[in-house]
Amino acid sequence: MIGRIGAVFFLLAGIYLPALSQHDDIAKQQISSLLERQKDAWNNGDIKNYMNDYWKSDSLLFTSGGNIQQGWNATYEKYKKSYNSKEKMGELKFTELEIRLLSKESAWIFGRWELKREKDNPKGVFTLIFRKFKDGWKIIHDHTSSKN
Repeated sequence: MIGRIGAVFFLLAGIYLPALSQHDDIAKQQISSLLERQKDAWNNGDIKNYMNDYWKSDSLLFTSGGNIQQGWNATYEKYKKSYNSKEKMGELKFTELEIRLLSKESAWIFGRWELKREKDNPKGVFTLIFRKFKDGWKIIHDHTSSKN
Protein backbone atom coordinates (compact mmCIF):
# COMPACT_ATOMS: atom_id res chain seq x y z
CA MET A 1 0.00 0.00 0.00
CA ILE A 2 1.49 3.35 -1.00
CA GLY A 3 -0.34 5.45 1.56
CA ARG A 4 -2.07 8.81 1.24
CA ILE A 5 1.08 10.85 0.56
CA GLY A 6 2.18 8.43 -2.16
CA ALA A 7 -1.28 8.46 -3.73
CA VAL A 8 -1.37 12.27 -3.73
CA PHE A 9 2.12 12.35 -5.26
CA PHE A 10 1.15 9.97 -8.08
CA LEU A 11 -2.08 11.89 -8.69
CA LEU A 12 -0.25 15.23 -8.90
CA ALA A 13 2.52 13.75 -11.05
CA GLY A 14 -0.13 12.40 -13.41
CA ILE A 15 -1.56 15.90 -13.78
CA TYR A 16 1.60 18.04 -13.60
CA LEU A 17 4.07 16.04 -15.73
CA PRO A 18 1.89 15.97 -18.88
CA ALA A 19 1.34 19.73 -18.46
CA LEU A 20 5.12 20.25 -18.36
CA SER A 21 5.56 18.12 -21.47
CA GLN A 22 2.83 20.09 -23.25
CA HIS A 23 4.53 23.38 -22.25
CA ASP A 24 7.84 22.07 -23.62
CA ASP A 25 6.22 21.04 -26.90
CA ILE A 26 4.56 24.45 -27.30
CA ALA A 27 7.81 26.31 -26.52
CA LYS A 28 9.78 24.16 -28.97
CA GLN A 29 7.17 24.76 -31.67
CA GLN A 30 7.28 28.52 -31.05
CA ILE A 31 11.07 28.55 -31.36
CA SER A 32 10.97 26.35 -34.45
CA SER A 33 8.42 28.71 -36.04
CA LEU A 34 10.59 31.70 -35.18
CA LEU A 35 13.58 30.10 -36.95
CA GLU A 36 11.40 29.35 -39.97
CA ARG A 37 10.22 32.98 -40.00
CA GLN A 38 13.85 34.14 -39.85
CA LYS A 39 14.84 31.86 -42.74
CA ASP A 40 11.93 33.15 -44.83
CA ALA A 41 12.83 36.80 -44.11
CA TRP A 42 16.46 36.14 -45.06
CA ASN A 43 15.48 34.36 -48.26
CA ASN A 44 13.27 37.34 -49.16
CA GLY A 45 16.26 39.67 -48.74
CA ASP A 46 14.67 41.27 -45.66
CA ILE A 47 17.36 41.76 -43.01
CA LYS A 48 15.13 44.02 -40.90
CA ASN A 49 12.50 41.29 -40.44
CA TYR A 50 15.26 38.71 -40.00
CA MET A 51 16.49 40.80 -37.06
CA ASN A 52 13.00 41.13 -35.49
CA ASP A 53 13.54 37.98 -33.45
CA TYR A 54 16.78 39.19 -31.90
CA TRP A 55 16.59 40.94 -28.52
CA LYS A 56 16.50 44.69 -29.16
CA SER A 57 19.00 45.48 -26.45
CA ASP A 58 22.55 46.73 -26.08
CA SER A 59 23.15 43.43 -24.27
CA LEU A 60 22.52 41.26 -27.34
CA LEU A 61 25.70 39.28 -28.02
CA PHE A 62 26.66 38.03 -31.48
CA THR A 63 29.93 36.22 -32.09
CA SER A 64 31.27 34.97 -35.40
CA GLY A 65 34.68 34.40 -36.94
CA GLY A 66 36.43 35.32 -33.71
CA ASN A 67 34.66 38.70 -33.64
CA ILE A 68 32.27 39.95 -30.97
CA GLN A 69 29.34 42.20 -31.79
CA GLN A 70 27.53 43.76 -28.84
CA GLY A 71 24.02 45.18 -29.16
CA TRP A 72 21.08 44.90 -31.55
CA ASN A 73 21.85 48.09 -33.52
CA ALA A 74 25.49 47.16 -34.10
CA THR A 75 24.49 43.64 -35.17
CA TYR A 76 21.83 44.99 -37.53
CA GLU A 77 24.28 47.47 -39.09
CA LYS A 78 26.89 44.72 -39.55
CA TYR A 79 24.33 42.51 -41.30
CA LYS A 80 23.24 45.39 -43.56
CA LYS A 81 26.86 46.11 -44.51
CA SER A 82 27.92 42.48 -45.01
CA TYR A 83 24.76 41.38 -46.84
CA ASN A 84 23.79 44.45 -48.85
CA SER A 85 22.38 42.52 -51.81
CA LYS A 86 20.22 39.48 -52.44
CA GLU A 87 23.18 37.88 -54.22
CA LYS A 88 25.30 38.12 -51.07
CA MET A 89 22.46 36.82 -48.93
CA GLY A 90 21.73 33.81 -51.09
CA GLU A 91 19.28 31.14 -49.99
CA LEU A 92 19.48 30.20 -46.28
CA LYS A 93 18.79 26.73 -45.00
CA PHE A 94 18.84 25.38 -41.42
CA THR A 95 19.33 21.68 -40.67
CA GLU A 96 19.93 19.37 -37.72
CA LEU A 97 18.12 21.69 -35.32
CA GLU A 98 18.30 20.66 -31.70
CA ILE A 99 16.12 22.65 -29.30
CA ARG A 100 16.65 22.20 -25.57
CA LEU A 101 14.63 24.06 -23.00
CA LEU A 102 16.70 25.14 -20.03
CA SER A 103 13.71 26.56 -18.14
CA LYS A 104 10.27 28.01 -18.91
CA GLU A 105 12.01 31.22 -20.01
CA SER A 106 15.24 30.02 -21.65
CA ALA A 107 16.33 27.67 -24.39
CA TRP A 108 19.49 26.52 -26.14
CA ILE A 109 19.44 25.76 -29.85
CA PHE A 110 22.09 24.11 -31.99
CA GLY A 111 21.99 23.65 -35.73
CA ARG A 112 23.71 23.84 -39.06
CA TRP A 113 23.28 26.70 -41.53
CA GLU A 114 24.00 26.85 -45.23
CA LEU A 115 23.86 29.60 -47.83
CA LYS A 116 23.41 28.69 -51.45
CA ARG A 117 24.77 31.45 -53.64
CA GLU A 118 25.67 31.66 -57.29
CA LYS A 119 29.44 31.65 -56.71
CA ASP A 120 29.85 29.77 -53.44
CA ASN A 121 28.14 27.70 -50.76
CA PRO A 122 29.23 28.78 -47.25
CA LYS A 123 28.03 26.69 -44.33
CA GLY A 124 28.66 26.14 -40.67
CA VAL A 125 27.10 25.66 -37.26
CA PHE A 126 25.37 27.94 -34.79
CA THR A 127 24.36 27.97 -31.16
CA LEU A 128 21.58 30.30 -30.02
CA ILE A 129 20.40 31.21 -26.55
CA PHE A 130 16.75 32.24 -26.40
CA ARG A 131 14.91 34.02 -23.62
CA LYS A 132 11.15 34.29 -23.36
CA PHE A 133 9.91 37.84 -22.90
CA LYS A 134 6.35 39.16 -22.60
CA ASP A 135 6.26 39.57 -26.39
CA GLY A 136 7.66 36.09 -27.06
CA TRP A 137 10.95 34.30 -27.56
CA LYS A 138 14.00 36.35 -28.57
CA ILE A 139 17.58 35.45 -29.41
CA ILE A 140 19.84 36.98 -26.75
CA HIS A 141 23.08 35.30 -27.86
CA ASP A 142 24.15 34.00 -31.27
CA HIS A 143 27.41 32.19 -31.85
CA THR A 144 27.86 31.31 -35.50
CA SER A 145 30.87 29.71 -37.13
CA SER A 146 31.62 28.78 -40.70
CA LYS A 147 33.30 25.77 -42.18
CA ASN A 148 36.24 26.66 -44.41
